[in-house]
Amino acid sequence: MNRWLVVLGAIIIQLNLGAVYAWSLFNQPLIDKFGWAREEVVVTFSITIAVMAFTTIFAGRLQDQIGPRWVASIGGLLLGIGVMLASQATTLFQLYFFYGVIGGIGIGMTYVCPLSACVKWFPDKRGFISGIAVAGFGLGGLVYKPVIGYLIELTGVSSSFLYVGAIYLVLVIAGAQLLKNPPIENQLSLSQEVALDGESQFTVKEMLSTYQFYLLWFMFLFGSVSGLMVISYAVDIGVDLANLSLEQAGNAVMVIALFNASGRILLGKLSDRIGRSNTLIISYGLTALIMFYISTGMMNYSSFLIAVSLIGFCFGGFLALFPSVTADYYGTKNMGSNYGFMYQAYGLSAFVGPLVVKAFPFTQAFLLASLFCIVAIVMAKFVKVPKKAPVKGLQEERSVV
Repeated sequence: MNRWLVVLGAIIIQLNLGAVYAWSLFNQPLIDKFGWAREEVVVTFSITIAVMAFTTIFAGRLQDQIGPRWVASIGGLLLGIGVMLASQATTLFQLYFFYGVIGGIGIGMTYVCPLSACVKWFPDKRGFISGIAVAGFGLGGLVYKPVIGYLIELTGVSSSFLYVGAIYLVLVIAGAQLLKNPPIENQLSLSQEVALDGESQFTVKEMLSTYQFYLLWFMFLFGSVSGLMVISYAVDIGVDLANLSLEQAGNAVMVIALFNASGRILLGKLSDRIGRSNTLIISYGLTALIMFYISTGMMNYSSFLIAVSLIGFCFGGFLALFPSVTADYYGTKNMGSNYGFMYQAYGLSAFVGPLVVKAFPFTQAFLLASLFCIVAIVMAKFVKVPKKAPVKGLQEERSVV
């Protein structure tokens, strides 16, 4: 099988999953139709991201057992059904359950499958291929923005859920048919691959017993919190700190999406050349500097766009690098299960970032995020590839020999 077909399937899937980032397009139409408060409607997005992240734990283990194709197909079915059912929602609870819970489960079941499959097919360029696999997710909101906007204007907000849900269902299931895990010998034949013997393959339990997992988990959390703080409040930052008009600040949304996607690919490729730790240190260092600069509030239109673009670029890199780091440190055999646990850091960051911004003024919140990134740099200095202890019986046999 041509392994690039797996990448094609991954891109098709991720573009549709990433459409969740276009949720803000539904906010005002739902408010106008049902009279709900904005804060109540926005909760739908937070529920979706939280459910998605939590589901990756179980989906990762399931796809390790039965393969990515079936799990991604089921996920695509659930995503499509959940969004289509949202077209019938007349209460907030129904919206939360149909779109947030059922749709979130569908996204979570599907998200880890293309990542795991691609990393297994390309052990010689894990960073680059992880970047491509998740770049689609970053671009999904941008690609679907005109589609969703057109459908809302043409059919109304409720009916638009029906149509986009059907599109998600068809395209995600179609992309899932291209996903397949490679034979283990294909991975072993690549000269640049780290040895995939039994001692390099960690189970979830073994991974959780290493200190490296917790350092990496908090590093992922700190990077994600910093990125989401800027992405979630980009327009507000432009208006409040850079004194821009709403239209000028709104241009940041598209710019961030483009740099977010490019960061996933370029930083992933860079990590294949100079190493994951070095690339992470560069990303955290740049993020720390930009967050400190934003906290000063000394921005004009140009510097504002540059600042938020670089944050988006580094944030995209984090989402490409940590799947690769998980595979590097804990092997590819249980990649789906292991990354499912690592990914919970991102799920938590979807709540932590907005909470920090609500608890502190913008300037203090971004200064705190800058400190988080400095702590992450220190952590990166202490992270070393874990060594799996030999099985006791095997160790005794070797000693006898």
